[in-house]
Amino acid sequence: MKLPYGWSRATPVFDEQNLVSCAGLVPVMALAERAGLSELVGERVAITETTVASAAANPAGKVTSIIAGMAAGADCIDDLDVIRSGGMRRLFGGVYAPATLGQFLREFTHGHTQQLASVARAHLVNLVQASGLLPGIEDRVFIDIDSLLRPVYGHAKQGGSFGHTKIAGRQVLRRGLSPLATTISTIQGAPVVAGIRLRAGRAGSGKGAASMAKEAIATARAAGASGQILVRGDSAYGNHAVVAACLKAGVRFSVVLTKNPAVTAAIASIAEDAWTPVHYPGAVVDDDTGELISDAEVAEVEFTAFTSTKHPVTARLVVRRVRDRARDQAGEEELFPVWRHHPFFTNNTEPTAQADITHRRHAIIETVFADLIDGPLAHLPSGRFAANSAWAICAAICHNLLRAAGTLTSPRHAAARGATLRRQIVTVPARIARPQRRPVLHLPEHWPWAEQWNTLWHNVFRPATGPPRVA
Repeated sequence: MKLPYGWSRATPVFDEQNLVSCAGLVPVMALAERAGLSELVGERVAITETTVASAAANPAGKVTSIIAGMAAGADCIDDLDVIRSGGMRRLFGGVYAPATLGQFLREFTHGHTQQLASVARAHLVNLVQASGLLPGIEDRVFIDIDSLLRPVYGHAKQGGSFGHTKIAGRQVLRRGLSPLATTISTIQGAPVVAGIRLRAGRAGSGKGAASMAKEAIATARAAGASGQILVRGDSAYGNHAVVAACLKAGVRFSVVLTKNPAVTAAIASIAEDAWTPVHYPGAVVDDDTGELISDAEVAEVEFTAFTSTKHPVTARLVVRRVRDRARDQAGEEELFPVWRHHPFFTNNTEPTAQADITHRRHAIIETVFADLIDGPLAHLPSGRFAANSAWAICAAICHNLLRAAGTLTSPRHAAARGATLRRQIVTVPARIARPQRRPVLHLPEHWPWAEQWNTLWHNVFRPATGPPRVA
């Protein structure tokens, strides 16, 4: 591709009022309204005392404006100005300036973020019913819980403090804020965010995990999870509070236990002939020996955890062990056999090897974190903690909305990354026309994903309305 020389004499002018750069926001935000987003915000979010009198006016319009900007790629408050460019005001009503939206976020308190969190949960339930999100939810559901540390800079950032995180496999201290998130996924469906709660950077990973798990279980059931629910977490969530919440809610758990003398003794009690190889999906077979390159083995033993509490729990302690081979300088002989053990505590009824495979799929929550970091959670834009908390909840709503839109687009888009959905579905340019007062969107000719885009339009607006006329 080569640009003709004549363009060096061209003059760019930003004066077109009928062009939009994010025409995909039309079906996406129509889906949000079909799931009742504005109604939920209007019913549940009430900001009565404000610093600026007009800041709390029309919270539904302002929340939807923030989510629309995030869907178009905004990762800070200034970027929300993308929803005011070109003909966006002709497509949508109630479009707000970034300064207005920033002032609105700064009026939030902890109570208001709880109201917005309830909106996110209810909206997810409505999205599942409106779009077929989370297929197979009636059979089996996985709830994963984990936290991350988002770096922040400057001493004016409320809640910013030093917490532990991993960079290149090493534990480091980093100044930041720590969101705790729960996700819901199924065997056939990609994960969506059930809840997200912002905490100070120094907060322990498991702080508030029990209540978050309880809310996620209730959300999954409201969305149609009538079968088995399995809550998974790493060692930060292998505590009595989380397990007790699971047992009280009548769901299964699969959590990593921190090694202590009791766990170590239980592992040592496993007979040598009880260990069986585990074949992970995608494992590589050695061509010479015919054996798996990974020599992981699993076994289990009955174990009673939390004996220091009033309600100890007895379940299965499933242990995965991997050979840690120390070889001599020639690399031919093993000096001594050493095993690294990875135990987790579960009441899952699957066979030992399958229970281990199911537990290790807890890492699917990292794909959600990657999506959020590559999108709205690239920054926590405000200096106020409650404003950042509201921003994180809006990011969760946006993630679920894009996931639902992808489900209505094509099987491939149902599991696509948020960046892919923004690039192929949302940020498609269009020109607005109104022949005979009938709105028409003229979209690019030969758009590679035109068929999928039209499928989304049909599914959102129904065939009676019809898709936009492609120029």
